[in-house]
Amino acid sequence: MKRLKGNVTVITGGGKGIGFGLAQAFAREGSDLVLTGRTESRLVAAKERLEKEYGVNVLPIVADGADEAAIKNVVAKTIERFGKITTLVNNAQVSKSGLPLVEHTREDFDLAINSGLYAAFFYMRECFPYLKESKGSVINFASGAGLFGKLGQSSYAAAKEGIRGMSRVAAAEWGPDGVRVNVVCPLAMTESLQQWKENYPDLFAKTIQGIPLGRFADPMEDIGRVCVFLASDDASYVTGETITLQGGSGLRP
Repeated sequence: MKRLKGNVTVITGGGKGIGFGLAQAFAREGSDLVLTGRTESRLVAAKERLEKEYGVNVLPIVADGADEAAIKNVVAKTIERFGKITTLVNNAQVSKSGLPLVEHTREDFDLAINSGLYAAFFYMRECFPYLKESKGSVINFASGAGLFGKLGQSSYAAAKEGIRGMSRVAAAEWGPDGVRVNVVCPLAMTESLQQWKENYPDLFAKTIQGIPLGRFADPMEDIGRVCVFLASDDASYVTGETITLQGGSGLRP
């Protein structure tokens, strides 16, 4: 039996990379989907593939996470189409990776905070009434960049650690309403990472040596299945947690 049959899952940045892998994992378990992103053609292609392969209903909506009005529109269209929201996955994020802190401009920093922290805040606030009705869950994405202080990731890390802090508070505030909030910190193989591997094979090989399991995660099988667990009744007593999915490279006390 499919664990998420009858669910409606909103996934930001669901048209590519980790987001699309998440969409595949949720669709495989029977959840209908709302995919948001900034590129319409990519979202439409994702919708067609997911509906064909998994037989679920997919609603693609073009939206910039930094645009508060756009997020209100996403939620309104979701309720109009499906009548409920059971899971929110805040995956989308844009930043100036690789830029040292002292070289950041205000605009660079705002890019990460607006697309990450503010976007997660807007989606969480607007989805909450419907998550309360469904006794649903939120899965927010953070990063080892914040947990472990990765070089060249100051604005990205700031946004992600802000999301972690907000998630813990939401878990405490929303627990009495039956809404769970958890955080995932992934280390996944994506299109951009594959390109980096091809351009810098020696550096890639050195990076792999620092991962005990010897590989990057698959977005669908490794990241997606854990998120499906967090969204399911199997995780009904899990909230306020940060789960590192980094093949052992994120070891911490």
